[in-house]
Amino acid sequence: MSNIDQITLNILTAKSQADKAINSLKGILVGINLDGEVNEKEINELKKWAQTHNNLISRNPFNEFMSIIAATSTNSIPSSEAIEDLYWLCQKYEADNYYYNVVTTDLQTLQGLCHGILADGEINEREIHDLHKWLEDNDHLNTYYPYDELRSIILSIVSDGKIEEEEILVLKAYFNQFIKINDKEVSEKIKNETSGINIFGLCSSEPNVEFKGKTFCITGVLKRGNRESLHNDILKLGGIPTESVNKKTDYLIVGDNGNPAWAFACYGRKVEKALNMRKDGHTIVLIHEFDFCDIIDDLL
Repeated sequence: MSNIDQITLNILTAKSQADKAINSLKGILVGINLDGEVNEKEINELKKWAQTHNNLISRNPFNEFMSIIAATSTNSIPSSEAIEDLYWLCQKYEADNYYYNVVTTDLQTLQGLCHGILADGEINEREIHDLHKWLEDNDHLNTYYPYDELRSIILSIVSDGKIEEEEILVLKAYFNQFIKINDKEVSEKIKNETSGINIFGLCSSEPNVEFKGKTFCITGVLKRGNRESLHNDILKLGGIPTESVNKKTDYLIVGDNGNPAWAFACYGRKVEKALNMRKDGHTIVLIHEFDFCDIIDDLL
């Protein structure tokens, strides 16, 4: 690699690191501010963010971010004002960013948002409803991890109009799969609270399905019809049924597991593989058998 190529690579890498860090910060700020209150543990997560990205302190606007967070830590400015100032800086950075990738940025913001909600180890009803609204407003993230899985959980929580403690623990357990809380006390508390909860995989809610040229795999025991008839329906609509999950698979249809306690739960080897693929960036979509059959019934 030539020196020019290496310099170009370093510039692009630094740009990518800066974008990711700021998108994460923006999400944390939104998450912290959802309930309208800022507490010490949430401010500590901002300090940890500053420490993690200390190598970027010489770059604009990171030197400004660090100054505001430091002033908050010493009570030089009120916490609520600091949150507003930091968020304003994030927006200003975005406005000047000509290489803005909407999906990547919004996914990073979503992860930061979840981080901010979980920062103090507590999740309240307002935060859940505000997260639900954010997910509804950003449905362009459909098919991407962890949007589909998270939206399924949130819909199942709010669908009956009441939020129970067990449902909050399920959400904490899911957040804990992809968020690292830096406060050891909070992290240990979340770990203990969710130790008996296993979130394996989740089907997409209200999935959008394209058939022509797309590959479909089925797993589990079907409650409606059988695999042969479902394969025939997929072929009629221009899709390609397959027996295994791989990088070319577009949709995994999950047979109903008969568990009334968790309508979106999916289990099995193929599901595990599909979920891991999603975490690696593949947009394979997991669809519950009933949802898929409803879509087919509307088309045939």
